[in-house]
Amino acid sequence: MGSSWSGNAELPGSSSIAAPANPPAKASAPASLAQDSAFKNCWSCHLLSGSALLGAGTYVYLLARRPMKQGMPPNPGAIAQMVVGISIACWGVVVLADPRGKSYRVV
Repeated sequence: MGSSWSGNAELPGSSSIAAPANPPAKASAPASLAQDSAFKNCWSCHLLSGSALLGAGTYVYLLARRPMKQGMPPNPGAIAQMVVGISIACWGVVVLADPRGKSYRVV
């Protein structure tokens, strides 16, 4: 039924030598940065995807609101659907507001 594989066992064909802690930098780093910045500078991509996410979130939210407009009390499923719709719409706003990836992780 179950397996009792231990993470400490070595795999066949693997060497017991560990990889160096600081591998040498690759020479192709500037080329990959150029490709990465080309995707971050695509205004039409961000406009299209951000507005699509905003529209999809609005649709999901309004679809959950429809029974409430008819006088039915909200149930937990409808509330969860509204939260998901608001989350998708907020994701679209973030994509529209930060089009060039200005936010960065502080370590």
